[in-house]
Amino acid sequence: MLLFPIRKALNELNDLLNQLTYEEYVHPCPYLSNASIGEHTRHIVEMFQCLNVQYYEGVINYDSRKRNRLIETDLTTAKAAIKTCMQELQKPNKIVHLVQMIEGHEITTESNYNRELLYNLEHCIHHQALIKVALLQNNSIVINEGFGVAPSTLEYRKQCAQ
Repeated sequence: MLLFPIRKALNELNDLLNQLTYEEYVHPCPYLSNASIGEHTRHIVEMFQCLNVQYYEGVINYDSRKRNRLIETDLTTAKAAIKTCMQELQKPNKIVHLVQMIEGHEITTESNYNRELLYNLEHCIHHQALIKVALLQNNSIVINEGFGVAPSTLEYRKQCAQ
């Protein structure tokens, strides 16, 4: 059940990337504190990559991302990374431990794989919303109405329309 909305969100991101030129992908956007769409895409992808790779050890540290500049500067690499992430999602739920440095202190907390998938979906949607802001003035890009919108918001809007 959880894999469907994740794949949907990643497919929507991939569909959007298919419409972008290299310049649109890498250009710093003033509305995003001069970050590019490529940087936001890399960030989304690398969070899923961390979860996929670190799942086997059972210790997830999102701070230890590779920060692969190719994902943020090369559309082909980004789309391939998204595809790989989607292929590696289906794993049995299990307990994992999150590790994060906060103000010089290592914090460890217990979670589980499904909860982290949900976190990554919410994180993905948040960054998609930022990407959408960067593209709103580009009339040549077709953006799905639900792109960057939380599933609960979409459900609420459906209820209001009835």
